Amino acid sequence: MSVAAVGRAARESVAGMPRAFWWLWTSTLINRLGAFVATFMALYLTLERGYSASYAGLVASLHGLGGVISSLVAGVLTDRLGRRPTLLAAQLATAGSVALLGFMEHPVAIAAVGFLVGAASNASRPAVQAMMADIVPPEDRVRAFSLNYWAINMGFAVSSAAAGFIAEHSYLAGFLGEAALTLVCAVLVFVKLPETRPDARETSTGGEGTGVRKGARARDGVRLRDVVADGRFMGVVGLSFLISLIFQQGYVGLPVAMGADGFDAADFGLAMAMNGLLIVVLQIPVTRWLVRRDPRRLLIVSSILAGYGFGLTAFADSVAVYALTVCVWTLAEIVNAPTQTSLVVQLSPVHGRGRYQGVYSMSWSVAALVAPLVSGAVIDHYGAGWLWAGCAVIGTLAGAGYWLLMRGLPAALGEAPGGGPDAAVDGAAPPAAPSAERAPAPAPEGKVPAPAPAPASTPAE
Repeated sequence: MSVAAVGRAARESVAGMPRAFWWLWTSTLINRLGAFVATFMALYLTLERGYSASYAGLVASLHGLGGVISSLVAGVLTDRLGRRPTLLAAQLATAGSVALLGFMEHPVAIAAVGFLVGAASNASRPAVQAMMADIVPPEDRVRAFSLNYWAINMGFAVSSAAAGFIAEHSYLAGFLGEAALTLVCAVLVFVKLPETRPDARETSTGGEGTGVRKGARARDGVRLRDVVADGRFMGVVGLSFLISLIFQQGYVGLPVAMGADGFDAADFGLAMAMNGLLIVVLQIPVTRWLVRRDPRRLLIVSSILAGYGFGLTAFADSVAVYALTVCVWTLAEIVNAPTQTSLVVQLSPVHGRGRYQGVYSMSWSVAALVAPLVSGAVIDHYGAGWLWAGCAVIGTLAGAGYWLLMRGLPAALGEAPGGGPDAAVDGAAPPAAPSAERAPAPAPEGKVPAPAPAPASTPAE
């Protein structure tokens, strides 16, 4: 492919998005560029403060627990108060709690503030996802979530490299630097992103998601129990939990297994570098391919690819082979994350997007809480080979689950009436190729960094 063709493909991948989307995208990128604490938190607790690895794990668990709780609360606030105030409050709380964490010395105080950081940082997710769904038209959402996911990984790649340099000079500078960049994001949201929550007139006639029921009340008419009662959506949440449980093993099971095989931290970093590199290089080109494909097939294939990508780790005996397995499951991640996030939006009623996104985000938070416990127990009692075999089984089950769950999807979610498998996800015609001539919408318009003993890969926000 010529340089001109690559440039044209890149322009088509980013063209036509509303101006407000790019402000939200910029906020996400800045947040991830400042995600220093997530990278060095384990070293900070064990080397700088002298605490045990068990205590570092406790702080990580409390951080995850805060995320589980705040996902639900923030989902409700996103629908009730609005996307913008919820996002502003989450970013301000994150900035304050991260800065405070840098000054804590007592183990109880560190654990308590770590819980607050987890709650504050995860509270932005439902608001970001709902705001993006409000801003971007249905036919462009997979593309939008792919671009957002690219920003998350690009920012994290840069911040991970910077974190090591910062930690060598001052851990406190890392805490304060992350807090400062999060404040910049809050200012950006305040100045550039007015509220995007649909008003009562827009929602009173229903929404695009299948979660909308007859007589659904406007704006704040969806309750958490309504979300839980939405069987198809909760099926997606359950499958999301399985998928995230697999991907978490790249950060909790893989380093332990490589260490047991005699590889050091540098070897693990080299293998995992392929994850960030592939996402940064391939996410945008692959996006052009994703928008023309049947989301049902994408979710099935990516689930199986993720499971067997980790399953192949059982045969790894060198850094090169470990890196190859990382490449396999990273391809699944590139496909799965934006496709699944777009499906969640499609299944969510317009006036309940915040609550639906909150419950969906909770599946990843719970997986981050469970994965270390599961992987540790399996490796200790049965060996790493059984962990990788389990990943293959879970991936297969998730693929079968998507196949069963999506067989009966309405035409608007799987294919257009009478259309083929590559028809549009949200309705009638297949999405046209992105055009640079599409006029941007008027400007009405997180992943927020969080300290944890190990960086966690998360789907697009």
